[in-house]
Amino acid sequence: MSEHRRKPPQQPQGGGRAAARRAAPQPSGRRAAPSRGAEPAASASVPHEEDARTYGGRAEARRAQRGGRRRAAETGPGRPAGAGRSRGPSKKRLIDYPRYDKYGWRRWMPSWKLTSGLVIGFVGSLMAAGTIAYAMVGVPNPSLASQAQNNVYYWDDNTPMVSTGGEVNRQVIGIDQIPKAMQNAVVSAENKTFWDDSGVDPMGIARAFVNMAKGGQTQGGSTITQQYVKNARLGDQSQTISRKMKELFISIKVGTDMEKPDILAGYLNTSYYGRGAYGIQAAARTYYGIDAKNLNPSQCAFLATLLKGATYFDPAGAPEIDPAATSDANTAAAKDRWNWILGEMVKDKHLSAAERAKYPTFPMPDPPKKNAQLGGQTGYLVDLAKANFVNNNTQGITEKDLTHGGYEIHTTFNKKKVQELTKAVTKVYDENIDPKKRPKTDTHVEFGGASVDPETGKIVAIYGGQDATKHFTDNADQTGAQVGSTFKPFVLAAAMTDGVRDPKLGPDQGVDSRTLVSPDKSRYSGKNKLKIKNYDGSIWHNEEGKEWLQTNDGNDSFGPISLREAMRESVNSPYVQLGMDIGIPQVRQSAIDAGLLKSSLGAETKVETPSFSIGISDPSAIRMAGAYSTFAAHGEQRDPYSVTEVQHAGKVVYKYEDKAKRAYSTQVADNVTDVLRTVVDKGTGTNAQLKGRQVAGKTGTTDGNKSAWFVGYTPQLSTAISMYRLDDNADAKDRKFLEMYGTGNQAKIHGASFPSEIFHDYMEAALKGEEALTFPKPEPIGSAVFGGGASSPKPTPTETPSETPSETPSETTQAPPSSSQAPPPSSPSCDKFFGCADQGGANQGGDNGGNGGEGTPTTTPPGGDQGGTDQGGGENTGNPDGGGQDDGGFFGGPGG
Repeated sequence: MSEHRRKPPQQPQGGGRAAARRAAPQPSGRRAAPSRGAEPAASASVPHEEDARTYGGRAEARRAQRGGRRRAAETGPGRPAGAGRSRGPSKKRLIDYPRYDKYGWRRWMPSWKLTSGLVIGFVGSLMAAGTIAYAMVGVPNPSLASQAQNNVYYWDDNTPMVSTGGEVNRQVIGIDQIPKAMQNAVVSAENKTFWDDSGVDPMGIARAFVNMAKGGQTQGGSTITQQYVKNARLGDQSQTISRKMKELFISIKVGTDMEKPDILAGYLNTSYYGRGAYGIQAAARTYYGIDAKNLNPSQCAFLATLLKGATYFDPAGAPEIDPAATSDANTAAAKDRWNWILGEMVKDKHLSAAERAKYPTFPMPDPPKKNAQLGGQTGYLVDLAKANFVNNNTQGITEKDLTHGGYEIHTTFNKKKVQELTKAVTKVYDENIDPKKRPKTDTHVEFGGASVDPETGKIVAIYGGQDATKHFTDNADQTGAQVGSTFKPFVLAAAMTDGVRDPKLGPDQGVDSRTLVSPDKSRYSGKNKLKIKNYDGSIWHNEEGKEWLQTNDGNDSFGPISLREAMRESVNSPYVQLGMDIGIPQVRQSAIDAGLLKSSLGAETKVETPSFSIGISDPSAIRMAGAYSTFAAHGEQRDPYSVTEVQHAGKVVYKYEDKAKRAYSTQVADNVTDVLRTVVDKGTGTNAQLKGRQVAGKTGTTDGNKSAWFVGYTPQLSTAISMYRLDDNADAKDRKFLEMYGTGNQAKIHGASFPSEIFHDYMEAALKGEEALTFPKPEPIGSAVFGGGASSPKPTPTETPSETPSETPSETTQAPPSSSQAPPPSSPSCDKFFGCADQGGANQGGDNGGNGGEGTPTTTPPGGDQGGTDQGGGENTGNPDGGGQDDGGFFGGPGG
């Protein structure tokens, strides 16, 4: 073998074989093996002893060996020695975790720098998130639930009548209407730092979160601002983290954007105080029956107590909610907290010690009231006031707006008079009407009534029925019951205002000459079954060509009779013919001028129905009382009204304005009153006499005895009473008025019976203690006019002279035509102006009767103009002087 191919002998190396190999020089190309036993050059092949020692240990040797191999590769051919990377300690990272220079558990323990950085970063992130959330969150509008309120209706003395109309018993009021004591009581009890805080309590919120995490209650961390937000803005009472966070941010924003007084007012107006009362105003009325502004500090402290939880602090107790919430337990708890709140108010300098000493005893609230709501007459009163307001306000407030609540409606209703009217009707009903004993005659009996102040038009009382929650139709409003002879005063007023037409000068000549009528000097035929004529003397025919024979109730006949006496005895024929002589359009306008609604007077037709003058129309009791008030007010007319003022959110949104107008001259109105006084003093209305007072009035009964009325007045009060039988259990289209023969164990119901009795009892009570005023003596009016065949001015045997007769004709009137005194030669028994006194006997009756009244039943309550042959209604006067004169229509037209 070639010598140069031999391996050199192994030489001992310091630091082991691997170290020796790394330390040995590595020439390029084929290596020559040294000879055995050759000593290595000390400077070239053996490392220094110090260097060798650095590689002590097997693990380090292996690392060094790996590093040597890499360096060897890096210093291969073409690379300088020492050009490879050095191993050494690695460079630190930005986030040194796990820690580079630590071993074992220390390697995983973060440094204080890392810990501080994380804390700062977390807090910064929260602040950034909070800032973004605050910027993004919007303050929601008050929820509909928080805005839901009641409407409060007041009596005429401004005391509350009822709260209704909205879904929630709440009335929002301004901070200026909330006593300072109430504000201070709540702040001292709920949130002492309210006036200075930002709207949230961080410590309280933290406690809430901890409690929630433990599964406990979260309450106790809310400020007044947060409570307001929860009640009014969120509409969410859930106890969740998301809701709490939302409440937090909204509360901060609300605390920044809203004034503190507004927040406090919002809180007090939206909080629940128990007994169904939301808001401080409803609470004050519920517990003490007063407005919030009238609360004293002691009462305020109690109401602040309820905010803690009315279930456990209302002295009335709530065992139905929690058996432990007894009256005794609640009273004791309420007294303790009430006393504590007053003490806190003194401590916070919101109440002086001297003022506190004024309230040593607990202000026990009123017992809970059974919420009758709209029962009895209240429902009728509320509906009437509501309609009056909706129909007359100029701001476009609708009935739908009223359902949102928040309105304070001040009415004209007098509590005492409403009670007295109800009492008077109830007395007559209980004493006379017995549906069980007389089911065929005493069922479906209804009464209606209304009372109006003539000087103002105020509706002071109504009777709408037995109970508004059971009988829904308001009997004081239009029911369809015909008014009968109570309509006659409007005919008389038209006769004295427009006069009768001259039969010789008709409209075809372009002249309408008229003569004003004197109620005492004029004479009209009181004949039963009087054949009715047109004003020109021609026989009146209906659309079917039939004549009209007007009957009197009981078929009683009278000779020529004055209009005063015809009114007193409620004789039909004179007023039917008088209406034809005046003209039905003028009679209709007279009623409208007095205050009746055009819609209640029937449709106008070309045919002038004679029975119109004796009350086939169906005005309401309210309108009848109002129209008679026009006479009481000497001809000045005011529409009856029931609302004086309405407020909403403390602002007046409606105020009644007096709109009086002249309907009749004082002379005409006072003469009508004087004639109607005769009715009460000596005629069919004697039952309505009031001790020591002058009363004017008129009875009315209709065909078929289907309705009966009395309408009367004193200088201070006008009242209308109606009575009828109406089967209102049937469908509206099938409802019909029923006869009242035998009702109340009476052969026939008259305006002179039960209606006038109710009028008497009510007026006696309603006017008790008021001055007995008198009517003025009327000035003479009109001329002597003769119609209906009354050819002689001589008084009839039964006539009673007027107490204030008009002996001198008015200067403004015209004398009757001279032809009234001389009948034409061709007709000895007839008079051209007044007609034939002997025509229209019994042989003209039967099916040729008129088309007025309710002789033929109709399908609608008003009756209309259907005629027939039923026995008419009328009145038994009950007059001890003159006996019982009945009036009505056998052949047509309502009776008196």
